[in-house]
Amino acid sequence: MKKLTMASLALCMASLLGCSSSDDEQELVLPEIVNQFETNVVWQESVGDGVEHYFSRLTPTFYQNTVYVAERNGLVAALDVGSGDTLWEVDTRENPAFWPWEDDDSAKLSGGVLQAYGKLYIGSEHGEVVALDRETGEVVWRKSVPGEALSTPAAGDGLVYVNLGSGKLLALHPDTGEERWQFEQEVPALTLRGLSSPTSANGGVLIGEESGKLSVLIAENGFMAWSTDIALAKGASEFERLVDVDTKPVVIGSTVYTIAYNGKLAALDVRNGNVIWDREYSSYRDLSIELNTIYLVDSEGVLYALDRESGIERWSQSALRGWYLTTPAVAGDYLVVGDQEGNLHWLDKQTGALVSREEFDSSGFFVEPIVVDDKLILYTRDGEVSAVKIP
Repeated sequence: MKKLTMASLALCMASLLGCSSSDDEQELVLPEIVNQFETNVVWQESVGDGVEHYFSRLTPTFYQNTVYVAERNGLVAALDVGSGDTLWEVDTRENPAFWPWEDDDSAKLSGGVLQAYGKLYIGSEHGEVVALDRETGEVVWRKSVPGEALSTPAAGDGLVYVNLGSGKLLALHPDTGEERWQFEQEVPALTLRGLSSPTSANGGVLIGEESGKLSVLIAENGFMAWSTDIALAKGASEFERLVDVDTKPVVIGSTVYTIAYNGKLAALDVRNGNVIWDREYSSYRDLSIELNTIYLVDSEGVLYALDRESGIERWSQSALRGWYLTTPAVAGDYLVVGDQEGNLHWLDKQTGALVSREEFDSSGFFVEPIVVDDKLILYTRDGEVSAVKIP
């Protein structure tokens, strides 16, 4: 099984379609805007080396007044949301190097941080899940799992669910890491490098599959309740046939929302998998939903707002196409995205108009901002964590 990052996919597609000469290539340029407000940075701190140039979805999380951040090498830190002060910091590697000249292997943490059951749960490319005490950072348990853990685990019904690159979904006991059940998915020969984070709801576990399906498992035993195609593989080449559902399903009431790469945005009945409506959109980024509006970034970097009940498009914003945007975060009256060059963009969430921009760390953003009270928490590739006041 081969996995493609979006950057390598873009290069592969360019080679298939034919590349223009350098004279014809156009450099991406951000549209000029007049900032309606300046971004107010409350504090900035650094956590290790971040994720550098590696693929990662190490999204921070929070609980009450604390933000939890992990970096790829194995460092996990708890920061005070008001001041940025470090409350604790731990190295999660099992055998960290003692002397500077020793081989210092990275923990390769990669799955985002889950906060649940008084603990933090983090997965790694090494095929390991680590549980930390939320208050002290002490390692409570670590478990070897049969595959890379590239997405954020989920919690519900007294279990922790971990989706793996090998196609297995595991249900683990939150206090011990003991495996309670596992479900094996179909994995195509070529997939995007990324996995759907599970969603726990109504006694079930919802998971997007790399074969283009959305499936629901019974939380108690892992048996499948239903499975529905969100995308169907089409075309002659393996690239054209990529249909990964890499996004986290969003459940609101009796409806679940999901989107596939080379597929559709769909609303389904969570009880039986029947499609309520679907629309032709393609994405590998999570959806953001507020009240009756769905916000999404498609696979080309175009932003959309759609009516949640009907799927009808309200507005689109294409000025940031090609900038590898993060999932949009809803922050007050605004929609906020980061890009690969470290720019933070603010949009009017009612119209999609660009209203402000701020340059941050040039290493770039790789995961979406998270909203904590009246602040946005930002995380860049080189480990810079910032708190920004929401206007």
